[in-house]
Amino acid sequence: MGAVKILQTLFPEPGRLQFIYADLGDANAVNKIFADNAFDAVMHFAAVAYVGESTAEPLRYYHNITSNTLVVLEAMASHGVKTLIYSSTCATYGEPKVMPITEETPQVPINPYGKAKKMSEDIILDFSKTSKMAVMILRYFNVIGSDPEGRLGEAPPPELREQGRISGACFDAARGIIPGLKIRGTDYSTADGTCVRDYIDVTDLVDAHVKALAHALPGKVGIYNVGTGKGSSVKQFVEACKKATGVPIKIEYLSRRPGDYAEVYSDPSKIKRDLNWVARYTNLEESLKTAWLWQKSHRNGYGSPMITSL
Repeated sequence: MGAVKILQTLFPEPGRLQFIYADLGDANAVNKIFADNAFDAVMHFAAVAYVGESTAEPLRYYHNITSNTLVVLEAMASHGVKTLIYSSTCATYGEPKVMPITEETPQVPINPYGKAKKMSEDIILDFSKTSKMAVMILRYFNVIGSDPEGRLGEAPPPELREQGRISGACFDAARGIIPGLKIRGTDYSTADGTCVRDYIDVTDLVDAHVKALAHALPGKVGIYNVGTGKGSSVKQFVEACKKATGVPIKIEYLSRRPGDYAEVYSDPSKIKRDLNWVARYTNLEESLKTAWLWQKSHRNGYGSPMITSL
């Protein structure tokens, strides 16, 4: 809700921004929203999105991601909404044998999160064949960063910190919220033994959605990787985080996390060719510095901003 309040402050004009609180699993509520509004398009972001949590709670993930996407599609069909931009993930590829990953790389997900997203993609693609929908599927790689103007940042609920993204854990360690950073897995078949990921700045991700919507065409499906095309290891990420925060973060090395894979990075040439999109914020340390500015002044998330000496 904190981010919504910020957006309402930024766009206060009547009718410019509407927030409706609802459960996408409630078909009656979703249908009422579509009946009460004239939507031109749907950007479907809503989903739980933690690999480790998905292995512990698979049914919740299949329900939240796959079942809820089906409810949204049924509502779109009933109310004649013909454009969908769908947030998918590189987790649908699993652990490919060949890098970089293209959109033609076989999808063999290895955790419930990736499997649930692939099921959703399959449902969307099947439906699009008979509905003349304009569909854009964006397969995100690993999202980092923050609003460059310091208005919005990442603030996961406390119960998800253990399952959360590496950037959040790094910042928690830098702020002293946790005693140090836990790196899960140092025996992967990578240069330094830790996982390699393609880190995409959230500002670039926003731009990709805007361009996807502008290029969506009736009866056409576009599937795109959204990444930088460059992989960085977890150890490299931690070193960048130490430099960005100026804090000597304590590191604890642990065994692998279930459902993780060794190396994933994208080939973004298709989205560049078709949508004229390229990642601009590709310096890991700079993206983390931007996120750190928000984190250190919002120790309580979207509660009252605070000043800290860090």
